Amino acid sequence: MTDFHLIHIEDNPADHELVLRTLDRCDVPCRVTWVDSLEAFQEAFASTPVDAVLADYHLAGFSGMEAWEWLRSQTLELPFILVSGAIGEATVADAMIRGVSDYVDKHHLQRLPLVLQRSLEFHDARRAQAQARRALEESRQRLLSLTEHLQQSIDRERADIAREIHDDIGGALAAVKLDLSWLSRRLSDEASQRHVQAGLAMVEHALGASQRIMRNLRPAVLDQGLWPALQWLTQTFADRSGLHVHLNGRLSREVSPDQAMVVYRTAQEALTNVLKHAGAREVRLDISDLENCLTLEISDNGRGATPEDLAKLQSFGLLGLKERAHSVGGWLDVVTQPSQGMTLILSIPLSGASSVESWETSE
Repeated sequence: MTDFHLIHIEDNPADHELVLRTLDRCDVPCRVTWVDSLEAFQEAFASTPVDAVLADYHLAGFSGMEAWEWLRSQTLELPFILVSGAIGEATVADAMIRGVSDYVDKHHLQRLPLVLQRSLEFHDARRAQAQARRALEESRQRLLSLTEHLQQSIDRERADIAREIHDDIGGALAAVKLDLSWLSRRLSDEASQRHVQAGLAMVEHALGASQRIMRNLRPAVLDQGLWPALQWLTQTFADRSGLHVHLNGRLSREVSPDQAMVVYRTAQEALTNVLKHAGAREVRLDISDLENCLTLEISDNGRGATPEDLAKLQSFGLLGLKERAHSVGGWLDVVTQPSQGMTLILSIPLSGASSVESWETSE
């Protein structure tokens, strides 16, 4: 043990000397400050750090438990050991329930060094555990901030790429289409017309592909509101996959652009996962804002998943969705069983109000 500073609350000098001799005889390296009043006890903490407290239970004018309650009111977490005469099992049990570290009968002071050492070690372990929890929480907060920063950077880069596709590639393709149309009106031989029409078809395909890529990179339809974006997403997904998609919803609260983006990306990722892994025939999306919480529920009738499946590397997509939800103060729940489909539930706290809108569509 290192050199500890103890405070001994005792109003009987003889009992204090007995405690000192017990600690000296057992070679406990500590410095003991003797106080006999609550005021002196409080003042002792102002001058020097304290490692542990030994306290009689019954003292003149106050109780050792009053010192313990003051210690707790100061949010000071220290080993606090009652060193008193017989006070009864019920009193000892009550003191332990209230957080006191231990109790030593004055008639068995030989136990004091062992009890003191055990209490100090237990306190050190609790302090180390608390520090580890704080460090873990700080690390998690840094990771969350980094994830949010990276996601914002990705969204900005997507928006920049979408604008470049629109301005450069889209503009160039539109110009090529105009030139091919000009040629088509002026060429008369059949072979030339076939080549021009083939070129026009390819340009139309490229324009459609560029528009689809732009929407995936930065869904401009979100500027029109969350509902039109989800409607466009589910319609294009149904057309592409051949699955039955049902979209239902009712909103009466404002949705910020960040929240709308999280909802949209969650729906987009969930639909992609359904197409790739679920083997489903039908998907249902329900959105609401009951009790000031925006909720998006995405359910499919596919094969579902086991806990082991969710633990595999493929579940990093779910981890990404959970981090997205956290970035706007929300959370993501997954409900699934083998052969019973999967349900993703996104929940985001809301504030503010607007006019009520409600929808129900099927694709």
